[in-house]
Amino acid sequence: MQNQFQIKFWGVRGSIPCPGNQTVRYGGNTSCVEMQVGGERLIFDAGTGLRILGDSLISQMPVKAHLFFTHSHWDHIQGFPFFTPAFIAGNHFNIYAMPSPNGATMKQRLHDQMLHPNFPVPLQIMQANLEFYDIEIGEALHLGEVTVETARLNHPGEAVGYRVNWGGHSACYITDTEHFPDRLDENVLWLSREADILVIDTTYTDEEYYDEKFSKVGWGHSTWQEAVKIAKAAKVKQLVLFHHDPSHDDNFLDRLAGEVAIAFPNSILAKEGLSIEL
Repeated sequence: MQNQFQIKFWGVRGSIPCPGNQTVRYGGNTSCVEMQVGGERLIFDAGTGLRILGDSLISQMPVKAHLFFTHSHWDHIQGFPFFTPAFIAGNHFNIYAMPSPNGATMKQRLHDQMLHPNFPVPLQIMQANLEFYDIEIGEALHLGEVTVETARLNHPGEAVGYRVNWGGHSACYITDTEHFPDRLDENVLWLSREADILVIDTTYTDEEYYDEKFSKVGWGHSTWQEAVKIAKAAKVKQLVLFHHDPSHDDNFLDRLAGEVAIAFPNSILAKEGLSIEL
């Protein structure tokens, strides 16, 4: 772990979990991505994929990790109450997030999610050491030899994008974000600059996004066509499509992968269990 940069996907869906026989190959859990970098374990978002990650960590206790939230919409926090390592004394989690527009901290939002009648067990039951930190957008975080950069994303209620740098390599986690109609997003371009890996929100196709009857404009998500533009402009080495719409089944995503590969050859679609090593 000391000398590696590994990225693993535990949840790749947006909006709502979608288990079933039509989502087996890509998975139905919501957003959760783990990076093991330079001796540090970084976890991005706590969708339902976090539960599976937590189960995998039981054999590795005591666990120390850094948990970064993009924002607190349900599909990015709903796995946290089921994260088993957080209930076990001796584990340690540093938790980072931007305060919400109304000033609520992430600790407050996770606490509220676990209040009766929504959930039977309060946050205070968790026995692991949970330390919460407010993120100042634009300020880099230094975790040992690892540097994490941040930028604001274009999403209702606000969201944060992340870039992880270590040993001359970089990986970006950029979700949830909506492209601008008249230009490429300067914040997304900055985070993505010459990155080895760009994991980015591609919830829709252009056809879905601009559909006359069921337009997705203003919903806070982007398209794979816009992601390709970003990847080319930022000179990204590998593009990973992420935050798949729950209506996109395995066959749809297989077809999509073929289309994207033509537009940007070094591209893949995120799948549960996929591991990438730099």
